[in-house]
Order: sequence, then structure tokens, then C-alpha cells
Amino acid sequence: MIKAIYIFLAIAFLAALTSLILAGRAAAPVTTPAPAPKEPVAVMCTADAMQCPDGSYVGRTGPNCEFVCPEASTPVEQDNSNMIVLTSPVSDAVVTNPLTITGQARGGWYFEASFPVTLTNWDGLIIAEGPATAQGDWMTSEFVPFTATLNFTNPYKAGDPDFMKRGSLILQNDNPSGLPENDRAIEIPVRFAP
Repeated sequence: MIKAIYIFLAIAFLAALTSLILAGRAAAPVTTPAPAPKEPVAVMCTADAMQCPDGSYVGRTGPNCEFVCPEASTPVEQDNSNMIVLTSPVSDAVVTNPLTITGQARGGWYFEASFPVTLTNWDGLIIAEGPATAQGDWMTSEFVPFTATLNFTNPYKAGDPDFMKRGSLILQNDNPSGLPENDRAIEIPVRFAP
């Protein structure tokens, strides 16, 4: 009989333990596992660089291979008429070798009493260059006369297309700083005689 009591107690104990375990499971909230984070999708870019409309190059930015060009700025046309006045040659004049250039420029256009003058053909190729020299005291804010002489070989030959008659005379301020924001110039169209 004692043996039967021990067996009964053992069964009761196991039954109570089983009910506690089952009750604990029923009381625990059911949780669903969090979704696994999505693996980033690999994006294959077809280019590493792109040329922008302004001529500069940019690299990719962001995860979608985007190219961001700098904001296009409209160049500001400088009016240099208050700084330099060209007397000869006039716009669209026919020029011959040697070319004598005269006019007047304010003192700030010069450095060490001169500034550069360039003659180009229709394609922008430099065919002559040299200094224009002040004909007076250039250390002033007033106009000072200048003169220059350029020797060149005429790029236009008889029978060439008419567009090859065109050229440009470029008068630049002398910019000893080398900073582009201090550059100024005037460009006068000229024509070459055959």
C-alpha cells in the first residue's frame, strides 16, 4: 500500500508539473519572428563618369548611379567700352601685313605700360601676337593712348572659301594676378585680303 501511495504521488506530481508547463505556454504571447532585413539589391552602373553640358566631368552619386552636373551659369558679358577704345582697325576692316593697331585704354588695362594683343584666323589659330605699348604715363585711371604692330602671314589665299577671310583681333588687359575673374578682353572681327 505504501508503494501505491508513492506511485499515486509521483503521478500527481507529474500531472501538476505538466499542467504548469502547459499553462505557462498558453499564457506566453505568440510572437512571430521579425522579417529578416532585405539584402540590398546590387545596382550595376554602366558608367563611372559623365560629361556635363559645361564641359566638366562628374562621377556617380547615390545608390542609383545618378550624375549631378553643376548648375549652368550664364556667362556675364563684360562691357569693356569704358576701359578701352580701339581707333584702328575698326570692326570688319580688311587688314594687311604689318597690322598697326591704335587706340586708348585706361591705366588699369596696362601692366608695366603694356598689354597683350593677339590676331587669330577664322578657326581661332593664333597667327600673330605681341604687346601694345602705352604712349604716356599708364599709372592713371584716365585713358592713355597705345600702339602695337603685328607681323603675320596672311592665312587667306585666292580661291579659299570666303569664311577663311575672317579673323579676330583680341586685346586683353594685362592681368599680373593670373586670376580668371580679373581677365578682360575685347574681340574685334577683321577680314584678310587675298
